[in-house]
Amino acid sequence: MSEISAKLVKELREMTGAGMMECKKALTEVEGDLEKAVDVLRVRGLAAAEKKAGRATNEGLVVAKVAADCLSAALVEVNCETDFVSRNETFAALANKIGDAVLASKPASLEALTELALDKGTVADAITDGIHTIGENMQVSRYACLSADKGGFSSYIHGGGRLGIIVQFSFDKPATATAEAFTVVAKDVAMQVAAANPLAVSQESFAPEVVEKEMSIYKAQAAESGKPESIQEQIATGRMKKFYAENALVEQAFIKDPDQTVREVLAAASKELGDNITVVEFVRFELGN
Repeated sequence: MSEISAKLVKELREMTGAGMMECKKALTEVEGDLEKAVDVLRVRGLAAAEKKAGRATNEGLVVAKVAADCLSAALVEVNCETDFVSRNETFAALANKIGDAVLASKPASLEALTELALDKGTVADAITDGIHTIGENMQVSRYACLSADKGGFSSYIHGGGRLGIIVQFSFDKPATATAEAFTVVAKDVAMQVAAANPLAVSQESFAPEVVEKEMSIYKAQAAESGKPESIQEQIATGRMKKFYAENALVEQAFIKDPDQTVREVLAAASKELGDNITVVEFVRFELGN
């Protein structure tokens, strides 16, 4: 018979949950007879991906990707059922391929992500094939894409893929992106995000309602101290300053030299390179959180 159509393969895949290539093989064997192809897959035990797809996925990998021109980056969390599979080379290869596809195409949603081209099909096809090959449910739970007209990105993966970070930097000179003074400090800042888990880039980055809530708590605590009102304001302001020092990335003590803040480290690198390096944004994915 003539070539098996993609439409027929897709129909069989939707009926059975089997992988794209397995569906095509089954249809070829039975000359395009859909009902017979379903039977072929059932005999082979391949028409059961939908059962596996209902199982919990609490393990997996976070992958980080930065474009060659350093003007875009992506962070993707791909989940599986067990830690054993998360360390499987086949699963890791699939997760990295998905990360590359996300970086290249910058999908607008998780649904759009699953329809990105990958190998001879889509991301959804590759995941279904992976379910059959490895025997565990898999899914992409979240992703983030960042892009810039200028500046650069850094990334960091910790714990064998259990924690991933991308950081966006702003600067003026294109040469800064590849300068050692920048690449070293950029990696250090990404590690800082991993270790210190900041809530925002800077003091100014916090939403007004967050600042208002924290300040109201500190004022209430100060009021309970029984000290004069003039002192209470100073106490609340001091505690707010400590909040920023602990939770704003550039105000945090630098993990490699606690005597300096991250802001001061960036200022030193800026001076060395004759540029103005600042942090624009960061994304931090911790597996399952």
